[in-house]
Amino acid sequence: MPATTATRLLLWVLAAAFVGIGVVCVVVATDADDAPRAAAPAPTAAPSSPTVAPVPASRRARDVLRAWDDARAAAWTTGDLRALRTLYTPTSAAGRRDVAMLRAWNDRGSRLSTLTTQVLRLDVVAESGRRLVLVVTDRVAHAAADEVALPADAASTRRLVLERVDGAWRMASVSPERRARS
Repeated sequence: MPATTATRLLLWVLAAAFVGIGVVCVVVATDADDAPRAAAPAPTAAPSSPTVAPVPASRRARDVLRAWDDARAAAWTTGDLRALRTLYTPTSAAGRRDVAMLRAWNDRGSRLSTLTTQVLRLDVVAESGRRLVLVVTDRVAHAAADEVALPADAASTRRLVLERVDGAWRMASVSPERRARS
């Protein structure tokens, strides 16, 4: 297989894996609208316990998630492992996977240059000053790495748990979530 084809195949597979870990799709458009939005800044808002039925996203939860995702996108587009690691709690499996994937991209000299996520729905399951539990349905609408456009993905729904640690919102867990059709 020619090197160019192998590189493109590897980038496609890595993009699919990147999308599959769940946190790449965590950009929240203002008022959870369905217009694509390019990634941008870092976290600031509040969370609670997951015993409450989902409700439409509060502005505070939306802002926390947008800031977190923007900081994550910045870490990925600059290849900054330290910045990426600080976005997760120390015990976050999603964080370990995300950092390992970025390290692999860096080791190959690859860089994610564009990432546009489309948020289709955002529900707050629980919200307090220290914990935020969200159910997010979104998809990667556009991504590029090393001047190669990567495939858009299908919409997926995930449960995200963010915790406030030392004044900053950190991702504690990301897990698949089945959403009942409404």
